[in-house]
Amino acid sequence: MSDNIIILMLGISTFLGALGLWALLWGLKSGQFNDQSKFLDTARFDSEEDYRDAVMMEQKKKDAIKRKKEKEKEKEKNYMPND
Repeated sequence: MSDNIIILMLGISTFLGALGLWALLWGLKSGQFNDQSKFLDTARFDSEEDYRDAVMMEQKKKDAIKRKKEKEKEKEKNYMPND
């Protein structure tokens, strides 16, 4: 590579890094990451029923994946090539 390309790449990467740092500092200063009530609200408003629903949905997903794998195994087991 020529020296001009390397200098150009270093300049652009330094600029993009500085831009990212500026955006991060701006976000911290303006409070973009301050969501302290998020965890308190979830603990306060989540009920036992919501928890049971989430567990049930997770179990349904696992069962569906298991049934799909069983169907695929059954298809492979019964596979017969064309004559």
